[in-house]
Amino acid sequence: MKYLLSLFAFLFLFSCHSQNTQSKYSTIEYEAGACFGFCPIYKMTINSDRAAVLEAEHFNFTKNPSKAEFSKEREGTFKATIKDADYKKLVTLLDELNVKNLKDKYGDHNITDLSTSHLRIKFADGTSKNVEDYGKNGSDELAKVYQAFEDLKHNQQWTKIK
Repeated sequence: MKYLLSLFAFLFLFSCHSQNTQSKYSTIEYEAGACFGFCPIYKMTINSDRAAVLEAEHFNFTKNPSKAEFSKEREGTFKATIKDADYKKLVTLLDELNVKNLKDKYGDHNITDLSTSHLRIKFADGTSKNVEDYGKNGSDELAKVYQAFEDLKHNQQWTKIK
């Protein structure tokens, strides 16, 4: 009987813990824009259930890009479910950023050939934060978030839908 009670207590605690793992981010979106070169151009949107959409324009999957790729059609729209460990890593990076307190704009617009990134976060509480970073040099912590999105393009099982 003692073991049965222990088993029920364990199951009760485990079920309560698993229900409390809901993300404080309802939508995480990252967009990388064009530059005067071969910068990857894409937008990735990830929902709190880890469902993701990647809208890949150019230079996302090519190892040796060339000018000829500019005349090709966009690479496509893909979907995936982000692996749990990768989603947790991204959320941890965002938590370390203290997203709500970031500036709205970073970068020196006097330089004309850099890519602009947009980080758009919708929180579960209904608020949102949009960060524009021209040149992707806002901070070392932001650079880690940008790299996490780059990694997600290559370490997930993306299925082309368009």
